[in-house]
Amino acid sequence: MNKLTFSCIGMLTFATIQAQQKEGKIIYQRTVQRQMILDRGNGPESSVQKMVNKFEVDFANNKMMLKQQEDDMPEEEPAPAGDHLMIRTFGGGADDATYCDFQNARKVQQQEFFDKTFVITDSIKAGNWKLSNETKSILGHVCQKATTQEIVKHMKMSMDNGKMERNEVEDTSVVTAWFATDIPVPAAPEMQGQLPGAMLELENDNGRTVYVAIEISPKADLSAIKEPAKGKKVTAAEFVAERNKMIEEINNRNGNFRISAD
Repeated sequence: MNKLTFSCIGMLTFATIQAQQKEGKIIYQRTVQRQMILDRGNGPESSVQKMVNKFEVDFANNKMMLKQQEDDMPEEEPAPAGDHLMIRTFGGGADDATYCDFQNARKVQQQEFFDKTFVITDSIKAGNWKLSNETKSILGHVCQKATTQEIVKHMKMSMDNGKMERNEVEDTSVVTAWFATDIPVPAAPEMQGQLPGAMLELENDNGRTVYVAIEISPKADLSAIKEPAKGKKVTAAEFVAERNKMIEEINNRNGNFRISAD
């Protein structure tokens, strides 16, 4: 097993491949599992909430655009009657999008949070992946396995003498990706720009989030690959600070409805 660190997005030459696809559209199905904790008066009870939705990635000219498919926003499940506490994650908006310019290692995200829309500018971070010799075919494309680890943060809620405590905890997540050796563009639903081929499967957060490519087209919607501009312009750090502040304000106003940014 070889350990590779990709420091720039220009490293797209992975193997000598006769037929390479440098433009197209990938449709992903994402499955997310999140924990819900309900308190019916007899102590907290834990259950798992499952959400399935679809995303599409258009890529061409060393750029890509990710967005959720229209009319595929997941429905939220209401809290059962009589529950005193619900902890759940907050999903994105219908206009959320991620634009990547791989040549300049630049990422711009348009993200809706509550009633506000942000445009978040950040750099594309290098990855630290271990490449395996293991391969498999996904939608007719030979894919190679890669693994890495990342630190993820979760909000842990607990009751102490009738008072709700909210603490951020860190966890080490194992990430597994399968990238297409004949699509030498670092497009991906997450962790874009880190492997020398498009990710067709991605499992992270210790299996809580899984993306699987279900369709690949040879042509991209070129008009869709453009930098988002709708919303308040912030850096990644500024967005995290504003998001956490908004969450804290909501939780302080609604004792029976607790929200997390996981």
